[in-house]
Amino acid sequence: MTEIICVVGARPNFMKIAPIMAAFAKQPITAKLVHTGQHYDPAMSDSFFEQLGIPRPDVNLEVGSASHAVQTADIMRAFEPVLDAEQPRALLVVGDVNSTIACALVAAKKGVKVIHVEAGLRSNDRGMPEEINRVLTDQISDLLYITERSALANLLREGIAEERIQFVGNVMIDTLRAHLERAVPVKLTLGEQPARGYAVVTLHRPSNVDDPTTLRRLLETLAEIAGEVDVVFPIHPRTRAAAERLGLGGLLSVAGIRLLPPQGYLEMLGLMRDATLVITDSGGLQEETTALGVPCITVRENTERPITLSEGTNTLTGPNPEAILACFREICANGGKRGRIPEYWDGHAAERIAAHLRGWLDAA
Repeated sequence: MTEIICVVGARPNFMKIAPIMAAFAKQPITAKLVHTGQHYDPAMSDSFFEQLGIPRPDVNLEVGSASHAVQTADIMRAFEPVLDAEQPRALLVVGDVNSTIACALVAAKKGVKVIHVEAGLRSNDRGMPEEINRVLTDQISDLLYITERSALANLLREGIAEERIQFVGNVMIDTLRAHLERAVPVKLTLGEQPARGYAVVTLHRPSNVDDPTTLRRLLETLAEIAGEVDVVFPIHPRTRAAAERLGLGGLLSVAGIRLLPPQGYLEMLGLMRDATLVITDSGGLQEETTALGVPCITVRENTERPITLSEGTNTLTGPNPEAILACFREICANGGKRGRIPEYWDGHAAERIAAHLRGWLDAA
């Protein structure tokens, strides 16, 4: 009998599910893995599974990319027969992608218990599709595992009963700690170690890359930064396409900007580990840089991970060139925020989840 069906759909999920599946095997908890295929690049998905030692999915729904509505509906339609066939005791979802809410909705409407890992994070920005996914998934979950104590306050404020919430720490940091020694050295990824230091950049959020004025200002800011340190830019296909479509491609080819294709987990980990700083609009990189002690500039107006600001290495600037450059120069002059490692970001979050879940299943 399958006790738990675990769902992944996109790259941010892979780093979270890897330690959970490993911890389940040790308990043991009988689990099957469903990959919705939400991520549109099979080669990149395969590299993450191989590098992180994730078991091959028992089921791949292969839904592909589409609008939020179409993709969510396609996942629900494809996942329902899997749930009917397996009849698990519970469904475990991670993070905040469309696969998370789609599969949770199917399970909840069929009376299958829903477990949400990385619950309670809030940006308080309903303009982010991920925020909608987070809020709705938490409301229909029976068991909610949180990464930081601020998430508890968020969930209680939204009417979630405290006995359904467990503070376990951050499974993404489990993955980081487990693989840090295997991180690909920078000189192998870039062909050399940049002598003047470097900034790792990732940009993909629609608010930053779809608006011509915002994207131009960000790329001009990166060009200015590239005059002082190398800018290593694993560029998201969405961002590259937007730059070309908006006539901004020339700003990607200035001296000092090193464009790379999307990187595997171990390559990206090596780049971040030795970076002078990271500039990003990603949620996961805010956490990873805090764990690595690397200064991070987040070009968003808000974050759902406030502990990276209060205890970690993260600074919010928004897509404001003056604020970004001021923070960059502070980092170059004084090293920037180094922060400290948050509570339970110790590499054992998945073990805590598995131990608690074993007891929860046995008591049910």
